[in-house]
Amino acid sequence: MADRDKGPHKVTSFDVARVAGVSRAAVSRAFTPDASVSPKTREKVFQAAKDLGYRVNYLARSLTNKRSDLVGVVAAGLDNPFRTLQIENLARVLIARNFRPILLPTSQEADTSTVIGQLLHYAVSGVIVTSDAPPTEICEQCAAEGVPIVLINKGNDIPFVDRIISDDRMAGYLAAAHLIDSGARKLAVMAAPAISYTARRRSEAFIARCKQLDVEAQLLQVRINDYKSGYDAAANLASSGIDGLFCANDYMACGVVDRVMQGRSRDDAAPLSIIGHDDIPQASWTAYDLTTIRQPCDLQAEQTVDLLMSRMAEPDLTARVEFTPVTLIRRRTA
Repeated sequence: MADRDKGPHKVTSFDVARVAGVSRAAVSRAFTPDASVSPKTREKVFQAAKDLGYRVNYLARSLTNKRSDLVGVVAAGLDNPFRTLQIENLARVLIARNFRPILLPTSQEADTSTVIGQLLHYAVSGVIVTSDAPPTEICEQCAAEGVPIVLINKGNDIPFVDRIISDDRMAGYLAAAHLIDSGARKLAVMAAPAISYTARRRSEAFIARCKQLDVEAQLLQVRINDYKSGYDAAANLASSGIDGLFCANDYMACGVVDRVMQGRSRDDAAPLSIIGHDDIPQASWTAYDLTTIRQPCDLQAEQTVDLLMSRMAEPDLTARVEFTPVTLIRRRTA
């Protein structure tokens, strides 16, 4: 009765070592990626762990090693389908490389110190900061703690902090050239350049290319690069005479398409050619069939984790920047 009151026995690495007939150190090496242990010993340890129901406590291990296998992924704008796609790909690559992603949602208005505290308390091995998340203070504090960082689609040039940037210049050029080739002559780009590095770069490249091709182009500035901003801003497009529009992302472009399509038959000739950016899953839906610029999340994730791991191995490397190529995807809207 007394034994029953104590509850079930918690399986430890000592139990695994006893059943496998190896030392506790061998058990630790078997569960450590790239550690020196024979295949036979690893197999014996894994089988014993499976039979006993043993799971490695990675948080406890981090207290011993002063660094965990956790990688913090700091992200904002989680309502945007592209962010979901981006985080999914990052998580998949991190797990394949024997890391464990921990998501920390934030925003432009959030208390950055809270995010920093969470990252450092978990003794993360590295940090990935996506676009729209505030990076500067996070980078400074994590760098002071010796935590490697990679920024995605952010303009901040910070010593020892690497960046992955989508080729926004090419995106703007591709969108302008395609709209002009499609017959549009009064063009615009819709973006919130004040808060988004990528929106600013894409809109600048688009307008510059239009100018080179001697075609009129203007910036339709919105507050946020989201669906509602696109939907609301599209109310004035019909009276503006604009016949070609490049949206800084697909999320906003979907809002534009929905507003433009209101009150019209889908068989009507579209008076406005629209191009988005990102190629989110919704872009290919029949309701949108959106021409867009694809930003390959799978390749971007591989590039990001490659940089992060090399930074872990050599913390004093000069800050590096790599570009992710983009591709025009032609659909019905342009």
